[in-house]
Order: sequence, then structure tokens, then C-alpha cells
Amino acid sequence: MALQLQPVDVRDAHALEGAQAALKKARPDALIVLLPPASGDQPKRILDFAAMQRIPAIYHWPEFIDAGGLAYYGASIPEMYRRAASYVDRILKGAKPGDLPVEQPTKFELVINLKTARALGLTIPPSVRLRAAQVIE
Repeated sequence: MALQLQPVDVRDAHALEGAQAALKKARPDALIVLLPPASGDQPKRILDFAAMQRIPAIYHWPEFIDAGGLAYYGASIPEMYRRAASYVDRILKGAKPGDLPVEQPTKFELVINLKTARALGLTIPPSVRLRAAQVIE
């Protein structure tokens, strides 16, 4: 696919400023943001940066899409909570937590924000919209 990945590690506000400066210079075609949702004002700053630079971005947490991000793709949060409940049940029935297997997510969701797509001048093909668990108009 001839893609060139440029990982940027952002652990604090100072690193975010440096990352944004580097991204402005590199002018990437897209961003993949793997930042946790509870990171101070970083999510808003990242959303604002992507919008101002007109960079399509996909996020690892659905909260970003509600705040104006383009797309979310990741494990189904409700499904992960359901799976966690079965672990709690097993522990309450006497299972040792260390004996329980680690499970990988099995259900993934795609959420697309069409308003953001239009603002970026992107057309989301109908086949992609049909695959989405949720499409925000």
C-alpha cells in the first residue's frame, strides 16, 4: 500500500505541542490517534488540530467522535463490559482471578461522523457506511 508510518509519542502537553509542530511540517494524509479518553485537554486539542489542518483522523475511543472526530474503530465497549461482568461472576463464585484466561476483544465497531467528513471534503462510500455500527449525521 506504500504507506509510511510515523509514530508520535505524546505523554504530556509539552510533547503534544512538539508533535503538532512535527505533523504540520510532515503534512500527513491521515492520523490514527490511540490516546485514552481521559487525558486532560489533549483530546480537544488533538481534535482541533486535526480540524484546523484538515487531516482525517481515526480514533481509538468513541468519545472522540461525539466531540467531532471523523471515525472510531475499536473494540465494542458495551461488549467488553458484558465480558467483564462474566469475570466478576466467576470470581464471586470462587474462581481465582489469576486462573482466569486473558481474552481478546471479539466484537469491533466502526462509527463515522458524516458532518466531519463533509467539513474535510471527504465522501464516505455507501459500502463503508453500511459496515458502520453508527453513522452520525
